[in-house]
Amino acid sequence: MATEAPTLRRTPLYEKHVALGAKIVPFAGYEMPIQYEGIVAEHRAVRGSAGLFDLSHMGEFVFKGRGAGALVDRLVSSDIAGLDVGQARYGLLTNESGTIVDDVIVYRTADIEYVMVVNAANIAKDRAHVLAHLTNDVVFDDRSLDTALIAIQGPRAAEILASKTSADLRGFPSFSVARGRVAEVGATLARTGYTGEDGFEVFVANPDAEAVWDALLEAGRDAGIKPIGLGARDTLRLEARFSLYGNEIDETTDPVEAGLGWTCKLDKDFIGRDAIAAKKIAGPARKIAGLFVEGGVARHGHEVVGGGEVVGRVTSGTYGPTVEKNIALAYVPTALSKVGTVLAVRIRGKDVPATVVRTPFYRRVTE
Repeated sequence: MATEAPTLRRTPLYEKHVALGAKIVPFAGYEMPIQYEGIVAEHRAVRGSAGLFDLSHMGEFVFKGRGAGALVDRLVSSDIAGLDVGQARYGLLTNESGTIVDDVIVYRTADIEYVMVVNAANIAKDRAHVLAHLTNDVVFDDRSLDTALIAIQGPRAAEILASKTSADLRGFPSFSVARGRVAEVGATLARTGYTGEDGFEVFVANPDAEAVWDALLEAGRDAGIKPIGLGARDTLRLEARFSLYGNEIDETTDPVEAGLGWTCKLDKDFIGRDAIAAKKIAGPARKIAGLFVEGGVARHGHEVVGGGEVVGRVTSGTYGPTVEKNIALAYVPTALSKVGTVLAVRIRGKDVPATVVRTPFYRRVTE
């Protein structure tokens, strides 16, 4: 007897995406827009002006109480104890084996309150991981289904958002968080993102999502803002060399080989700390490397070849619209991860030349 497919959720902005002509696909249990006008056009809009993203499928965990800071600092690899109110930090949830449960951003929103944003596909797993370590001096609240998240990214993002918010964005540094109003509704604003551009993420209650989305699209109309789907979100993050859970990182990878050792504060106690420290001392057997691929587009799962032998696999690959090259990330033996190493990617049975290059592939110019 056939089993019914699980029902897909819709974000509060689903009808807006349909009205804008988006192509909708299943993603992490949701019906999500993969593109509107087209991936390359949307990618270039973000690099050149601004783009608006619906990230309401992401998870939001809230930790409150006198033990909240200590708990989150133990859960996350980076220096959470060092955060002041109004600051945010990227880090990893790791397990006792030192491999990656998820990558997260933690925001300290009040003296004894922290918000953790987790990947959509990992919400249930991450919640179980947190609850297994929860202490009795912390109140945990999973607000994932009640919170809408809208990101505005690009060189004109601050200008557009400033016209619709009460928050003063002029002195608002990267990885800051504050409460304010956007389009006349209460919101939490953070200067974080996943595109390699300046930008902001706006957290609002679900019923307020449409008003904020419409206001920002209208405010950015003359600046050339576009709605952006998951397709361009992926090409943007890959050019900027940001890891994607399920591709570059998962519970079979550790931070050292994934190039994320910098997120691990090894002079503090966190789950998996000892295993990661040992891996750092021993040195990784493999490393993630950036590739320029000549003559074909590498995709997730393609084999990487060196000296006629399969030596690794591509984790992510695409055409980079800004760098105008075929780019990829792949795990290869450490000895083959040096910049300038000549390899190949096996695409449809053909070994296409590839060269290890320095990453990120793209870095924005800051004034």
